Amino acid sequence: MEYQPLLKGTGHPSKLPTWTLFLATCAAGIGGTFQYGYNVSVINAPTEHIHRFLNESWRERHQAALSPGMLTLLWSTVASIFSLGGLFGAHLGGSLAIRLGRKGGLLTNNVIAILAALLMGISSPTGLFELLIVGRFLIGMNTGIGLSLQPLYIGEAAPKHLRGTMTMGSSIFLTGGILTGQVVGLRELLGGEKYWPFLLSSCCFPAFFQLLALPWFPESPRYLFIDKGDEVKCIQALKRFHGPLHYQMEMEDIQRERVALGGEKPKKPWELFTDRSVRWQLITIFLMPMGQQLSGINAIYFYASYVFAEAGIPSAKIPYVTLGTGACECLTALTCGLLIESMGRRRLILGGYSLMTVWCVVLTCSLTYKTHPWAPYLSMASIFAFILSFGLGPGGVTNILTAELFMQSSRPAAYMIAGSMSWLSFFTVGMLFPFIVKGLKQYCFLVFLVECFLVAIFIFFVIPETKNKTFLEIKREFHKLNFGRRIPEPKGELCERRKLSCEF
Repeated sequence: MEYQPLLKGTGHPSKLPTWTLFLATCAAGIGGTFQYGYNVSVINAPTEHIHRFLNESWRERHQAALSPGMLTLLWSTVASIFSLGGLFGAHLGGSLAIRLGRKGGLLTNNVIAILAALLMGISSPTGLFELLIVGRFLIGMNTGIGLSLQPLYIGEAAPKHLRGTMTMGSSIFLTGGILTGQVVGLRELLGGEKYWPFLLSSCCFPAFFQLLALPWFPESPRYLFIDKGDEVKCIQALKRFHGPLHYQMEMEDIQRERVALGGEKPKKPWELFTDRSVRWQLITIFLMPMGQQLSGINAIYFYASYVFAEAGIPSAKIPYVTLGTGACECLTALTCGLLIESMGRRRLILGGYSLMTVWCVVLTCSLTYKTHPWAPYLSMASIFAFILSFGLGPGGVTNILTAELFMQSSRPAAYMIAGSMSWLSFFTVGMLFPFIVKGLKQYCFLVFLVECFLVAIFIFFVIPETKNKTFLEIKREFHKLNFGRRIPEPKGELCERRKLSCEF
């Protein structure tokens, strides 16, 4: 079935995506970044129940009580093995994107999620906590692959004037996953003691949905033509993604990129480190995922319950109030998706980090003077303002930059590197954050203030605006940073462009 554009045109690019592109974004998102947000969120609700399960299974196996130290070790293993699985998945995602394609990799990834759900679901009935640990590793691996492949697939399928908006689907589904996990984890639903195995194994439902929905949509057009050399399927995919009246310009751009690459094969991650032409792009994908994870968003969520309690909210009601933080981040992701093509990537992410720096100062002051009656309410306002600032900038734009800063041959390897940095930073925050909070208490936000400020400076001086630019144009922007001069447009490419224009 050929879907029609949401906004019919007469040869000019439509301001709205076709139904095919919109629905493909949804199909990719539900089994992609949604899984990350969902599985990060759902593990919080059954913490006490899992502690009890670990104690009981240990007692049945060894006829002895589990020591507090061993309990802490087992629980920290259950919680942190997720990030190690994600790190492994980030490395595997680039290989899957090259071998199986962007869509093929996403579909294969669901097998891992279903296996993980099965192992976590049977861990309690069998009394084997090892299955819970393996299941958490596998679902982390699934999310690591999804975080790499989903923005890669959508970023290559969308036209340049909609690339930011459609790639923002990654952030929208991620925050939607967090909110869904918070809702499903309420004790009235699956957060009770009897149902926690079903809560953890419910990650199979997004996987089944994607297996049913995604096969109906085409593979990435750029992958089909540049990597596989299949021009016919590429044109068919472009017609479905962009509409039969609007695909020509994108096809011309893909042709030019293929000519510029000159048949270059997909690069390995280590090959990017020796390529001077991507030096500053590489520095960017090192620093931006680190800045996102180390920005203080985890500290905000840690302090949220404490601040709500200080504001006089009953402890039984705090989980419901905390839903507001998830809803707030989901709302800002949607807002960022609407603004990104009008305001641009650079302005949003620079403004986001700058505002987060300000709210770190305000929150530190309000927590320092918490004895004053106005302080808890200022703290609550600061928490929501921080989350809004994060969602409008770093939370949404970071993944888009990874898709836009590299050419086709380097993009899978770039996602492997960016994903590895993100997961390593996530793991580091999980290990060091409790010690930072214990040592600095409310002044821990001064550390995040410095980090946000430094990232904002880096963005201001290094990252150009990528809105409405082709991948070749973005490459030329960075050429001046990498070599100290702006690259001229190659004569061969000019000839190729004139040739293509005549053909179309």
